[in-house]
Amino acid sequence: MENRPIAIGIENYKEIVDKPYYYIDKTLLIGEILDKGGKVNLFTRPRRFGKTLALSMIKPFFEQDTDIYGNITDNSCYFDSMKISKSGEDYTKHMGQYPVIALSLKSAKQPDFDMAYKSILDEIAKEYERHRYVLNGDELLEVHKEKYIRMMERKAERVDYAKALVFLSDCLKACHEKSAIILIDEYDVPLENAYFAGLYDEMITFICSLFESALKINDSLEFAVITGCLRISKESIFTGLNNLKINSILNQSYAEYFGFTQREVEQILIDYDLSDKTGEVKEWYDGYLFGETEVYNPWSVINYVDTAIENTVAFPKPYWSNTSSNSIIRELIEEADSVVKQEIEGLLAGGIIEKLVHEDITYEDIHKTQDNLWNFLFFAGYLKKIKEQFEEETIYLTLTVPNKEVAGIY
Repeated sequence: MENRPIAIGIENYKEIVDKPYYYIDKTLLIGEILDKGGKVNLFTRPRRFGKTLALSMIKPFFEQDTDIYGNITDNSCYFDSMKISKSGEDYTKHMGQYPVIALSLKSAKQPDFDMAYKSILDEIAKEYERHRYVLNGDELLEVHKEKYIRMMERKAERVDYAKALVFLSDCLKACHEKSAIILIDEYDVPLENAYFAGLYDEMITFICSLFESALKINDSLEFAVITGCLRISKESIFTGLNNLKINSILNQSYAEYFGFTQREVEQILIDYDLSDKTGEVKEWYDGYLFGETEVYNPWSVINYVDTAIENTVAFPKPYWSNTSSNSIIRELIEEADSVVKQEIEGLLAGGIIEKLVHEDITYEDIHKTQDNLWNFLFFAGYLKKIKEQFEEETIYLTLTVPNKEVAGIY
């Protein structure tokens, strides 16, 4: 392991195994998804905490990987040495058994609705093209093949694209005789972008239609896994979706699969002969508590290790703060009153605060109350939980700044 390069910026599981890059085995996430049996699983974690990599691992495990000519690829080699393959037949019997639809919405960060909409259509069309082998056989009616081609060639009507995922899963089920698994990455990117670009109403309407048809009224769905940074209120994007299972940073379930645990960080430092850096790494990149599990920022850890391999006296840097925009946080803090700013100054001095936190967030309500600031700061990774209290259905969290890296962002 210690001779393998660090996979900076590589979010494709198969590429990491092929190289091979250094990889901290998170494949037991697959087993837990199977054990818990959720129909629609939403994982919300801060950015750069391994969500995309997790979905790219789930996809080859379950997928009956078929090329455009109908030839099936065996993906089992990507899991031979992993923990999930040693966990028994209850899990391995699912390997390569399902059609999989994988959709990333991260490309929808565009300045107007037309460009954002077309970016999403491009991603949908790519999935249609990837599964175009369904056109080869006799399982689909001719009228359905014609519609499939229009979808693939980006010539269908908007109403058709609003139901694109349910139609694709129906076609896949007809050909495989198995229901489809749907994986959606960065589901909230189009909504955050739409909020700042002034096109929220149009985007929320389209995303709601896309999700409701795929996740609520889809008889060809085996299960779905969705990832994002924030949980957007059920009343806006997940309207009527009563089979949604939420897994946020408040939940203990799945806590160790996004981010690095203390043991994993210690191991990577041992593998690269950097054990003397343990305290420094903890001070800068530790401090998150998902459920009751201590978690390090994985993006910052691997960047630090990669730098320290070449220069053992390298000073820690705020790698995470430079990965994307902090627009929402910046806007909320700039508009905060003097009381909130004093509270933030107190946090920077090492203090703590107690705040009411709720998981349902809507961008439309972002400025209605300054309490929304603490929701965004916590769920986006800018504050960490020390303890929590429940009063009826209300959650009160004692919060502080996680580490030196985040303090630098403030």
